[in-house]
Amino acid sequence: MRRDASRSLANQSLLVAAVCMVADAGVFLLHDRPTGVWQYWTAFLAVLVIDAVLATPPRFSGAVAVLHGFSVLVPPLLFPDATWHPVEAGFLVAGYRAGAWLRSTQAWAALAVLAAGVTGSHLLAGNLCRPTSLVVLGIDLTARVLLPWLVGRYTTERRAYIAELERQAELRRHDERAAVQRAVAEERSAIARDLHDVISHHVSAIGMHAGAARLGLGSPSGDDTEDRAYRSLSAVESSSRAAMADLRKLLAILHGDETETGRRQPGLNNLDELLDGVRAAGLKVTLTTHGSPRELPGSLDVAVYRVAQEALTNALRHGRGESVGVEIEYRETEAVVTVTNQLGEREGPVEQRSSPHRGLAGIRQRVALFGGRITYGVQPDGRHWQIRASFPLEQSRPPEG
Repeated sequence: MRRDASRSLANQSLLVAAVCMVADAGVFLLHDRPTGVWQYWTAFLAVLVIDAVLATPPRFSGAVAVLHGFSVLVPPLLFPDATWHPVEAGFLVAGYRAGAWLRSTQAWAALAVLAAGVTGSHLLAGNLCRPTSLVVLGIDLTARVLLPWLVGRYTTERRAYIAELERQAELRRHDERAAVQRAVAEERSAIARDLHDVISHHVSAIGMHAGAARLGLGSPSGDDTEDRAYRSLSAVESSSRAAMADLRKLLAILHGDETETGRRQPGLNNLDELLDGVRAAGLKVTLTTHGSPRELPGSLDVAVYRVAQEALTNALRHGRGESVGVEIEYRETEAVVTVTNQLGEREGPVEQRSSPHRGLAGIRQRVALFGGRITYGVQPDGRHWQIRASFPLEQSRPPEG
């Protein structure tokens, strides 16, 4: 595109130079010969050459202005009785080029050279000796030098203004595209977190119950054994149904079902149901609440619930299957959820596990959305793992739902 613009500008310069050559040559030939033949035709060729330099690239506009500034000094010397200017059209275009294509300092210098040339031509012609000479000089300078130069400057400023508008428009388009990409990435991340929380929790519970049922069915028959196997299989069924219900709810949101928007995800009001499901999987779960319970903003309520859910899921998958402690603390400026469980046996290198640390990554993302803090790791006794997430209560940046 830049090459096409340069080619177009070169063609325009050639056309302008040709028009000026024809115009000035016509004016020159229409007037009587004021002197000898050789001077006349030498001046004619000089006019053509001087106008021909108008075809040069814009970077030579300063040299073109200097050449035309000196060219106006020649006619009074060769044709002292002439009342016309042999290079009038080219002189006007040279002034325009100086204003349009030169930088500020160079443009002003070119203007001074052109003005000096016109003033010098008046001095050589003896026009400044007349009473009205200053008025005539002022009109001549304005018409032949200042106006073309100002038109050129206006063109440059206008061109720069339009270029700036185009640049700002392109920046806005870039920002809009970036905003859309960020929104898509954030929504994709939110969907991934929701799917991970739903699938991971329910499937972990199903695995625990299925394992218990298998052990029960493989043990010597008895009423108590059959009853435990039956309860485990019932829990598998209920967990499967709950997983399907949550998946249908998420799919309804993705398909734009507005009836699901208000109840997209569970919150702390559903915490007892969550704990009952974990207890049914065989874990001993204790819930401790500190401070005065209060209603949290919808998105914050969901985030606290999801952190507790993912921490319990990790306890199901990686813990020893014994006791888990859940603490919800309502402080004056923040809400804190803490989940502590006993450590299980190592499962091997991280790269051999499925979805390594995605649950912790999801927790970090949820906490970061609210400007909160998270700590997790093995406790000093070496036998417990703890996750603690703090959420400020003054801000709830993510939108509801």
